[in-house]
Amino acid sequence: MANFTTSGFLLIGFSAKPELEIFYACLFFVLYLLALAGNMLIITTTSLDDSLQSPMYFFLKHLSLLDLCYISVTVPRFIYNSFTHSGNISFWECVFQCFVFILCAAAETSMLTLMSYDRYVAICLPLHYDVIMDFRTCVGGVTGVWVSGAISGVMHAAATFSIHFCGPRIIHQFFCDVPQLLKLSCSNDYIYEVGVTIFLTLGIFLCFIFIGFSYMHIFSSVLRMPSAEGRAKAFSTCLPHLAVVLLFLSTAAFEYFKSRSDSPTVSDILLTIMYTVVPPTFNPMIYSLRNKTVKSALKKVFLRNKAYLC
Repeated sequence: MANFTTSGFLLIGFSAKPELEIFYACLFFVLYLLALAGNMLIITTTSLDDSLQSPMYFFLKHLSLLDLCYISVTVPRFIYNSFTHSGNISFWECVFQCFVFILCAAAETSMLTLMSYDRYVAICLPLHYDVIMDFRTCVGGVTGVWVSGAISGVMHAAATFSIHFCGPRIIHQFFCDVPQLLKLSCSNDYIYEVGVTIFLTLGIFLCFIFIGFSYMHIFSSVLRMPSAEGRAKAFSTCLPHLAVVLLFLSTAAFEYFKSRSDSPTVSDILLTIMYTVVPPTFNPMIYSLRNKTVKSALKKVFLRNKAYLC
């Protein structure tokens, strides 16, 4: 991996040793297949089954679509680079990767916020749920999620690639990560990117506060439920969701604001996997595949397709 064009970048990945890089590629390949299978199952089932047409499953379908884009923009390229022993990536491919990655990350944060609001209305205001979470609200919310993600992606990509890069364009990461790109700046001309990062961080912080307040009200309402079975069901649904939010936001924030080293450590590798690969891989299992309604719908879809094929 010694040669690369001056107009592009060199992705170092996780290790300079080919055998270790192949091992990481195989691990990522397995996780990628799990993510593809799980998210495609959710998208297909929520689209075909009439019993899964509520707002909650509408949001889950778009979360799965986001997760597919989120993991597909980085992992396949890393797998290809590892098996071909080449980390070369063109300038415009790096721009596209950075744009889509930020788009999906920002949109996923907004989607998790929207889903927490949906759970808040469902548990705390059940009598008004159908009025508040009507078709127009759901479509408008999801549209806002995608638009906010696209705006974030454009702002980050434009600010990042407006700087001048000096020296060897070596990125110590398996994809075009913004903090690593900023290390290649010739001088302090990345002030615009810092401003964009602060602005988007403020937005993410507000989302986190909103999610926190939503779950505070949810848990307060759940604890007042007279039925122990109802409390257990509500907690089993909400606690995994909250864990996903905390894992995604905390690891991403730590990765973006921690000091940079020239060679990634084991903790850097684990941290990167935790916020780039784990959420899209395990979200389907946490949000949907544990759900009895979804599992029942999956069985119906498979039986229907089996009968059609026969």
